[in-house]
Amino acid sequence: MTTTDGPARRTKDIGLDVRAPRGVCDDAHCPFHGHLSVRGQVIEATVVSTAMQRTAVVERTLLHYRPKYERYEKRRRRYLVHNPPCLRVAVGHRVRIAETRPLSKLVAFCIVEDLGEGARRTAGEEPTPPTAPAAVPAEEGR
Repeated sequence: MTTTDGPARRTKDIGLDVRAPRGVCDDAHCPFHGHLSVRGQVIEATVVSTAMQRTAVVERTLLHYRPKYERYEKRRRRYLVHNPPCLRVAVGHRVRIAETRPLSKLVAFCIVEDLGEGARRTAGEEPTPPTAPAAVPAEEGR
């Protein structure tokens, strides 16, 4: 069978209800274009850093109830995840990550969907930008 798409590689179905990336890559650890299978946990988190090659740091914030004080405390968990080049994820975006086999000592998750900057705003995590103080007219006659 030949495809009419030309040289563009097709994305494979990874078994999750996620959108396939528009970009194409030749990464062997890409769940869409390579040989990496995903299984186990699927988590939503925010990208904190993309300074490493094909690896990103994502952070998930959750609230934990303290019965003694009858209050919630913030807890966070950071994951090192494989960042396929076909997704082009930027810092500050919400992403969906899925568990894979261990790819290195600390990397056992892979980014499977970029939810974008807008998903971060709807979650209520982004602070409102500070507004500039209104100009006060100078009083005349003093």
